[in-house]
Amino acid sequence: MTDVQGLFGDIGEPRLSVVPAEVEMLAAQRPDPSRVPMALDPGPDARLLEVYARAVNPQDPIELRDLYLGRVECELGVESHRPDLADRWRQSRRRREVDAAAVLSSRATVRFVKELFNFYFRDDLYGDLRSQAGIILSSGSVDEEHWGLPSTLKDCIAYALNRDWYGYSDSRGREPAREAVAAYESARLPSAGYTADNVALTMGATLAISTLVDFILLEASQGGAASLCAIPNYPPLVESVARRGPVSLVPLPSSADGRTSLRPLIDALRPDTPIVLLQTAANPTGALVCEDELELLIKSASPNTLIVLDECHEWLGEPVATSPARAAANVIRVSSLSKNWSAPGLKVGWLMADSRFIDRYYEYASTTFGGPPSFFYTVVEVLARMERWLVSGDEELTTAHCREFESTYGLRLPGLQRAYDNYRVERRSRERSLTLIRDAYHNGIRLPGVSVLPARYSINLTTSFDDHEDSYLCFRELLRETNVSLFPGILTFCLSGAFMRLTTSQPWPAFAEAMPRLRRYQERELRPV
Repeated sequence: MTDVQGLFGDIGEPRLSVVPAEVEMLAAQRPDPSRVPMALDPGPDARLLEVYARAVNPQDPIELRDLYLGRVECELGVESHRPDLADRWRQSRRRREVDAAAVLSSRATVRFVKELFNFYFRDDLYGDLRSQAGIILSSGSVDEEHWGLPSTLKDCIAYALNRDWYGYSDSRGREPAREAVAAYESARLPSAGYTADNVALTMGATLAISTLVDFILLEASQGGAASLCAIPNYPPLVESVARRGPVSLVPLPSSADGRTSLRPLIDALRPDTPIVLLQTAANPTGALVCEDELELLIKSASPNTLIVLDECHEWLGEPVATSPARAAANVIRVSSLSKNWSAPGLKVGWLMADSRFIDRYYEYASTTFGGPPSFFYTVVEVLARMERWLVSGDEELTTAHCREFESTYGLRLPGLQRAYDNYRVERRSRERSLTLIRDAYHNGIRLPGVSVLPARYSINLTTSFDDHEDSYLCFRELLRETNVSLFPGILTFCLSGAFMRLTTSQPWPAFAEAMPRLRRYQERELRPV
């Protein structure tokens, strides 16, 4: 082992996020009271049903994808660069009647959206159309070069590397890190009383949910009801559920005040429903679930129905009073550093569940992937302890705070205090700047013919281009005319309209350059012929 000084022995200066004055001014603007507030219903519309009606085999997701893209290419006219797909749409004909219920219960729908998701990134945005994409506002993550990890957490990574802490470990994660997470989550949800036995550290949320679903459905009896996946949602997560058993997609409307109603999900529950997959703050809207309805959902579900709460987008908003029901024995809560700490590439997170479930999951994890990266345990432990101190209102640390860590860290109180002070300063600066920029995006994108859904949480913002009928066609036309890339809503299971996602955690100059282009395009589109 290399001889190194104690953790935080040479902590750097905090990195502050600077917000341009124009951002603060734009963020402070009041909304126009004459504009109708936007709401979102992600259920399938007539355009999507028409694709299924024309497919030779509506259970073939590749045919559905190609037909869908064929209509987009056909409607682009002379600008189409895939004439074979356009011809395929022209040669198709209506073969059957299709209703929304059939689309939402079809295995092909989940795979179709996932294949379209892959096509968007692989073949269009970063493929054939890359030269057109001058400004990309569709990344889905925080720009890490502007809002990266706090210096305190970077020091943890350097320290672990110097100590050669990257060996085998418990498949649930190292116990001190799990204890720190349990204490933090108990501070957030005081009635929970979590211990390390309720925690498993994970390789990020996507893999965590994939392995959870695999494990749950391995244990579940065959031939039961479909799992319920709320939409909007992230295609890889829904595909993880669908590849292991039947799935029913449940559209959840988002209201103009940034809330998501869970009533449709509650109504869809059955006694033998094996899994409910729900994002507590939705991607792409940032709309938060109604907490009283979440409590009703949990209490209405069978004890054998496992409710998986993806909480990864539940940040960058006002603290909420979470229901004690989130700690119920049949609830699994998933968190990640990907969004909140600009670290999707680290693949680090955790899940909270009943201790008996964690015990059984341990065997599955040790068999399937061994365990999470031991290299990041110090990051998780320090982050969780400092977040708990923030929740508890601690400012001046004491030797008791030092004693929460093992003596092998070589911690000294002055160094820990500096590290915590830095962490608080960077965290607050980061959240303030990202919130102001999101608000400025919201006010700046309110262009003629564009409606905006206020985002209560997350880094994403959803708009509707009201003169368009289809989100993917809208993406292509905006890219062609403005060289600005937005994210089509259909790629998050918004199966109707021209709902588009903007990721607001990008350097401000990109948005400042994009807005005049989008405004000119909208004004031209709305001009009377």
